[in-house]
Amino acid sequence: MKTFIIAEAGVNHNGSIELAKQLIDVAVNAGADAVKFQTFKAEKLLSKAAEKADYQKEMTSGKESQFEMIKKLELDLDSHHILIDYCKLKGILFLSTPFDLESIDLLHKLGINIFKIPSGEITNLPYLEKIAKLNKQIILSTGMSNLGDIEKAIEILCFYGTDKNKIIILHANTEYPTPMEDVNLKAMITIGNAFNVKYGYSDHTNGIEVPIAAVAMGASVIEKHFTLDKTMEGPDHKASLEPFELVNMVHSIRNIEKALGSGIKQISVSEQKNIKIARKSIVASRDIEEGETFTENNICIKRPGNGISPMRWYEIIGSKAVKSYKEDDLI
Repeated sequence: MKTFIIAEAGVNHNGSIELAKQLIDVAVNAGADAVKFQTFKAEKLLSKAAEKADYQKEMTSGKESQFEMIKKLELDLDSHHILIDYCKLKGILFLSTPFDLESIDLLHKLGINIFKIPSGEITNLPYLEKIAKLNKQIILSTGMSNLGDIEKAIEILCFYGTDKNKIIILHANTEYPTPMEDVNLKAMITIGNAFNVKYGYSDHTNGIEVPIAAVAMGASVIEKHFTLDKTMEGPDHKASLEPFELVNMVHSIRNIEKALGSGIKQISVSEQKNIKIARKSIVASRDIEEGETFTENNICIKRPGNGISPMRWYEIIGSKAVKSYKEDDLI
């Protein structure tokens, strides 16, 4: 099964449509299935007194508040139209995460058919209710959550109108970057088993190893932040992949998909030709005369494998040679 790869541009456009288009180009070049942005009104998202997270403080000006930082990163309606059209032109799916009720309406009116619910909204009942009533495909991130939080969110989404089969749950850790010891990737499997849903992984670690491992463990969706340059000012650049890293991640995931195969253990086409070379046959260990009895003293097992299989060893032992053999002749 092909993994749905979301290249998370987020707010790494820094408020610039031209940078946003460059991010779309990078996602297309890497072979991602979708590129995702974020849709919000700062006034609806947070209060002016809200503090920045530690990672935001590290990557942005200490003089501005979280509200001021977020306000600069808004995409207005015209920007959405421009980016949606550009994605259609480039052949990649446009997605965006809504962070408030008005933004849900905006994306719905724009015809977005997949709604990504971020980890921070998993306990926001009115938000979940509004999305649920649309009965769209939902991708739900679960950072900062336990199984109880996830269960309640699923119940709300289903109660208000979303078919459970349309919900995909992403395991996630909401720290940027996520320390390896906090990834807990096996929890992704726990989520899938607990709720009988499709599952995936939203990654915030440095590097690409963990999302690749998640695909090997059955993730149907992978989401990963990317940027044009990790050194750019902004809250998410440092914990994002640069373009060449995104290319490597997508390429590696596609290779892992091929390597996972059908699960049926059988002889592959590529290895068929090596059976005769790598396996062994019963051969004469010395010259043998016609009529002589085969024993452990005159036969042995050696390559190549195009003679009698060593699995028939005890059939041959004790029987008589019907012709003469030279040393190393196949019996």
